[in-house]
Amino acid sequence: MPRGTAKWRFKSERFITMNKRLQRVLLAMVVGFLVAGQASAKSSHKEEAIRAVLAAQAEAWNRGDLDGFMSGYEPSETLRFASGDSVTYGWQTTLDRYRARYPDRATMGTLRFSDLSVEVLSSHHALVFGHWALKRANDQPKGLFTLLMHKTEDGWKVASDHTSAAN
Repeated sequence: MPRGTAKWRFKSERFITMNKRLQRVLLAMVVGFLVAGQASAKSSHKEEAIRAVLAAQAEAWNRGDLDGFMSGYEPSETLRFASGDSVTYGWQTTLDRYRARYPDRATMGTLRFSDLSVEVLSSHHALVFGHWALKRANDQPKGLFTLLMHKTEDGWKVASDHTSAAN
């Protein structure tokens, strides 16, 4: 088919149109992958920050520093702590509960968090699931916890803590 004919121009225009569509689809895919990669990197950064809060809490606990341990909790009256058959509200009330339950270094033992799973829900909220274990002279209590983490001006803080003990 000679180049100057109407049939050739029609096929050539169709090829150019298809090529432009393909370029748009490829461009959309590349942009999508880049955005997904950025979201994943941001989520990974949040997860690292949350894990750092938990590591700092365990370090403070293991030093016998309940105030330092509590710095990982949101300093709010809406803080919720559930354990056993009781629910405590408020930062100070939660600290008082810890002080009554763990009055000295021996009862605190050595804390270890394990099997952490961090699920970033949004730019300001995440769920954390994990195991806790205490090593003490006479026993080794352990259990599970679920935390709702909230991003505050001071970083990630525990807004709600549900802790259970294994029998």
